[in-house]
Amino acid sequence: MNKIELKSLLTDGALATPTGRIVRTLSARGALSATQIARLTGLAKSTVSTVLTELRRSDMVVEAGSESAGGVGRPATALTLNPKAGTCIGILIGQTEIQVILADVSHTVLSDRSAYLAPDYSPDTAIEYVRKLIADAYQGQWQGREGLLGVGIAVGGPVNPVTGKMLRAGGMPTWAGADMRELFGPIFDGVPIFCDNESNCAAIAEMTWGAAQGHDDFIVYTLDLGVGGAIVSGGRVLRGIAGGAGEFGHVVLDPNGPPCRCGNRGCLDVYASFREPLAESERHFGRSMRLADVVELALGGDATCRALIERAGEAGGHGLGLIGSVFNPTLVVVSGRLVAAGDMLMRPLAESFERHTLVKHGDVPDTARTILSPSRFSDNGACMGAVGLVLRHHGRLLN
Repeated sequence: MNKIELKSLLTDGALATPTGRIVRTLSARGALSATQIARLTGLAKSTVSTVLTELRRSDMVVEAGSESAGGVGRPATALTLNPKAGTCIGILIGQTEIQVILADVSHTVLSDRSAYLAPDYSPDTAIEYVRKLIADAYQGQWQGREGLLGVGIAVGGPVNPVTGKMLRAGGMPTWAGADMRELFGPIFDGVPIFCDNESNCAAIAEMTWGAAQGHDDFIVYTLDLGVGGAIVSGGRVLRGIAGGAGEFGHVVLDPNGPPCRCGNRGCLDVYASFREPLAESERHFGRSMRLADVVELALGGDATCRALIERAGEAGGHGLGLIGSVFNPTLVVVSGRLVAAGDMLMRPLAESFERHTLVKHGDVPDTARTILSPSRFSDNGACMGAVGLVLRHHGRLLN
C-alpha cells in the first residue's frame, strides 16, 4: 500500500477518474457498501465492482469490521479505506480550550486530548500546546506522523476563504487577523492544512456522523460560551463571500445595547452566550467554574445552575426564532456544551423559538414543522468536524 498514491487519489484532480471518485467518497463517508458507493458516485455498478476489486487487491480498501480495519460490529459487506493508509488530525482553537483529535482514514478516532486555558490566550501559547498535544496523541500509536495526510483546524471566529486569516474574532479578539498558515504550517512541514470556523466544522461533523446524517439542508445553532452557527445547503457549508456566513451570534438585536467583543453593540451573543451566566455561577459559588461544572450541578438538582441554563435556553430561543423566520429550515441541530443539559435547555429553547418565529406549529402540518434536534456530540463536535475537513476536503486549503 502506497501512502503517496492515496494522497494523489484524494486531490481534486483525481475526481475525473472512477478510482479517485470512489476513494474520495470512502474518505468522506466512511464505511459503505458497493451499492451505496454506486449511488453516491453515480458510477455504474459494474465499474464500482471492478475498481473495488483493484483497490482491495492493493490493500487500499478493506472490509469494515475486519482485523485490518479495526472496526467492531459492522456488516461484512461494508468497505472502508484501510486505516493503515494514513492518519489525519483535527485541531480546535476554542475560547478556553485547545483540542486535538487523531483519526485514521477509516474514521476511527485514535486519540482525543484537550488542554484548558485562560480566555484570550495568545497564538504563541496555542502553538506550544498544539505541539504537545500532537506528540501525546501519537505516543503509543502504531501509526506514525509520516502517514499524516492532512490537518483540519476549527477556530472560534470567521475565516477569510481566500487568505485563511481570521476576521473579526468576536469571542477571541486576540486572534483577529491571525494567519493560520504562518502559525501552524511549520509544525506540519508541508502537510495540507484546512481551516474553517468552529460552527462550520460542527456542521460537517453533524452531517458525517451526527444528527444531520442524511440531510443536505439544515442549520447548526451553537450555544456555548459564544453563540454561533452554520448554514448547510445541498450538502455544502455556506461560507459567504468573506467567510462570515452563519455568524448568528453577531446579529444585532439592539444597536444601543451592551458592547459585544466583536466591536458592535447589542449582538445576540451578548444576551444568549453563557459567558455572563458562567460568571454568575462563579460569584454564587465563590470559585472558578467551567461550563461543564454548571451543567453537572444543574443535572444534580442545583436550582441556581438550573435557572442559569433555562435562562440561556430562553434567550437562545429568541435568537433562533429570528433565524427560523429567515430560513424556515427543515432541521436545526443545536450544538455546544450546553446541550449536555438535555431537556433543561431544549424545552425553554423550543418554547422561546415558537414564540419568536413567524411560522407557528398550528400554522402547518407536522411534516412542515422545523425539527429542533440536539447534537450527538457532547464536547468534541467542532474538533471532529476539523477531522472532517480533511476527510471530506471541505474548507480553505492553506498549503
